[in-house]
Amino acid sequence: MQIAVSGGKGGTGKSTVATNLAVALRKIGVKLTLADLDVEAPNDHILLGVELANEEPVNQFMPRFDYSKCTKCRKCAEVCEEHAIVTLKDGTPFLMPTLCSGCRACEIVCPVPGAIQEAFRVIGHTYVTPTPYGFTLVTGKLREGEERSMPLVVAAKRRAEEVREGLLMVDTAAGTGNTVSKAVEGSKLLIAVTEPTPLGIHDTELILQLGKLMKIPTWVVVNRSDLGDVGKVRELAEKYGAEIVAEIPYSENIVKTYVEGKPIVLTDYPEAEIFTGLAERVAEFLGGGE
Repeated sequence: MQIAVSGGKGGTGKSTVATNLAVALRKIGVKLTLADLDVEAPNDHILLGVELANEEPVNQFMPRFDYSKCTKCRKCAEVCEEHAIVTLKDGTPFLMPTLCSGCRACEIVCPVPGAIQEAFRVIGHTYVTPTPYGFTLVTGKLREGEERSMPLVVAAKRRAEEVREGLLMVDTAAGTGNTVSKAVEGSKLLIAVTEPTPLGIHDTELILQLGKLMKIPTWVVVNRSDLGDVGKVRELAEKYGAEIVAEIPYSENIVKTYVEGKPIVLTDYPEAEIFTGLAERVAEFLGGGE
């Protein structure tokens, strides 16, 4: 089974909730694998205090032209929707690698076998990192300067499926774009982490709409709940048939453990009980399953 932690607006505390929930679930006996699919800015490993390990590159196709066979017909440039292939006046093609999406359309339309050959470039890496908390963390990390994160999300999610033990919990990127929907895809539960600020409330509605569109039961966790109007979040949750399952007040204790790279759920701070209670709710939803 898979569940997802998301939330729309960046900085609402998705990763804090995801990491603490993972630790809390493992404490009550739920086997799981945590996948950090926020590939442009993964930080679950920082919050868990571990170094990324077992790196594997993620390659993306790009064409390599054999000019001895190329007839300079320009078909490759004409079919390229990304305008990654440009041609000189005589039709000689050149590739701008950073614009190439790896779709292979150029290879398909090329009329001369072998004129376009396979080449690849590394666009990022995936990692499988053991943690001292009894579960494995799978991470996707996009290379700096790369513009397309979808291949990394797909690769990291695939690797998480390969090594998963029991429940797969995914921590998504901010927003509601295609990489978020891909990360959430297949989930039996969506936990939307928000804050009661104008932008937080706006993006809460977007993630609730996504949950409704994908027909996934959605819970809401309100972080920094004492810094805004929680009533508006409740109205949205009711509108979309979602349930607010936890409210986390602003806490210096959470900030302190965040900086230390130590999950607060392992401390004696009163905020730890919130995450323990959330984990029990999730375990009940799963039927105690793994």
